[in-house]
Amino acid sequence: MELANKTILITGASTGVGEKIALRLAKENCSLALIARNVERLEKVVEKAKILGAKEVRSYCCDIANTPLLSETIDKIVTDFGGIDVLINNAGVWQKLMQLDEMSAEMIDDVLNVNLSALIHTTRLTLPYLRQREKSAIINIVSKSGVLAQAGQSVYTASKYGARGFTEVLKADLKGTNVKVTGLYQSGTNTAFFAKANEPFDTNNFTEPEDLADVVAYILKQPEKIWLHDVRIDR
Repeated sequence: MELANKTILITGASTGVGEKIALRLAKENCSLALIARNVERLEKVVEKAKILGAKEVRSYCCDIANTPLLSETIDKIVTDFGGIDVLINNAGVWQKLMQLDEMSAEMIDDVLNVNLSALIHTTRLTLPYLRQREKSAIINIVSKSGVLAQAGQSVYTASKYGARGFTEVLKADLKGTNVKVTGLYQSGTNTAFFAKANEPFDTNNFTEPEDLADVVAYILKQPEKIWLHDVRIDR
């Protein structure tokens, strides 16, 4: 896909992997619609993306777990840009390692709402606009926890297994259409993702977010007859 002049929507774009994806794609002279909850950090990403060559960049402060607000935000993006060519579902939250009966109901709901329900709703609300394009794509940044069960991650893994299942059915539903779908299953990434939950992981050997952003660009830039449906990255 030729990315110049395409409009790409990225969730969770204010920091970490989402930020690096936005900055990498800015170099392709595309337009970026960036969604996140922290407007101050998001505006810094906007300014960096403009310097790197993005055709147009706009920020949208939105908690994607708030479905009515998400719907309004996507409508605003379509009004501002005239459509959407690529959706990158990147936003997510971590569940601190613990046993299920140690978790609060609020923690469980938060993980499932952000990692799974919001991903589904973002895709549902964006899909009609993706269908209108000659060529379009959805990339779901899932995590290796969508394919591998690991101790202490019961709810996080449930959300990611759900995201994987959703992605697989989406591929089947959209087979033969103009909308291509990829599930990206990355290992631990060297960002503040785990630190936010006060999780003391040694991230020195984790995948660098810039490298993951390069992979996303590589997926999108494949020739017309090639599409990478399932991408797994390990350190």
